[in-house]
Amino acid sequence: MSLYQLSKLLFVLNRDDAAKAQFRTDPEALVNQYGLTTEERTALLGHDIGLLYVLGVNGQILMHFAALCGIAWQDYLQQMRDGVVRHGPVRAGIYAMTTGADEKVAGL
Repeated sequence: MSLYQLSKLLFVLNRDDAAKAQFRTDPEALVNQYGLTTEERTALLGHDIGLLYVLGVNGQILMHFAALCGIAWQDYLQQMRDGVVRHGPVRAGIYAMTTGADEKVAGL
């Protein structure tokens, strides 16, 4: 997974008007400039907030992308919840979900 590249692209989309314009007219050309996995490309091009969240995109970056895609705040929050149900726990980044943490700590 290339979480850094995915997050970098979303950061650029949040701040660069030319990137936003390109994303609206030719999103694949913009996405091709970053070394994304097929899953990341699919999530981004499909505006799949839930999968992007599960892949580990920071919510502060992701909420701006959701707004760019015309997704209302409450829908954005629900899509993140639905993403965990549909795709499993957050895999990477600061929101990564772990299980068995108590057992690991107790074993130290």
